[in-house]
Amino acid sequence: MHEMALAESVREIVEETARTQGARRIAAVRLEVGALAQVETAALRFAFEVVMQGSLAAQARLEIVEVDGQAWCMSCSRPVALARRGDGCPQCGSFQLQVSGGDRMRVLDIEIE
Repeated sequence: MHEMALAESVREIVEETARTQGARRIAAVRLEVGALAQVETAALRFAFEVVMQGSLAAQARLEIVEVDGQAWCMSCSRPVALARRGDGCPQCGSFQLQVSGGDRMRVLDIEIE
């Protein structure tokens, strides 16, 4: 389950940020997760709870902002929305797609005290 490794990376990022800001604790973490990032959000929520135990973010609320997948269809020459990798173009059915968004996970912000 790579979500555990992702949650550990999030912990490192938010704890380092909190320390540099002199925070006593982290109240909330907001993540952006793209539909094409291959992240299972339920597994990420579980991993977040486990990994944050004993940290500044032990009681932190996790907010996940889901972002749609985007691609450029080389056949249609237009941007299209994608629900998951491997799907064809919803306009013409072509599989000649270049992913252009919604394929990442990142920390948007943290709420500290």
